[in-house]
Amino acid sequence: MFAKLSNYIKSSIEEMKKVTWPTKKETYNYTVLVIGVSLGVAAFLGALDYIFSTLLQIAINAK
Repeated sequence: MFAKLSNYIKSSIEEMKKVTWPTKKETYNYTVLVIGVSLGVAAFLGALDYIFSTLLQIAINAK
């Protein structure tokens, strides 16, 4: 059991050495992109929510 665990850890370490990590600039750019897209989607969904709730209020008050 311990031999399998040891082999797994050694294999994981070897695989991690092969990983190409992003630079600080790439990480910054991707972070800004994710935040921007998240804000855009939030604004879009907020606008839809406002429109539909307003239309629902108009429909309810019209009766």
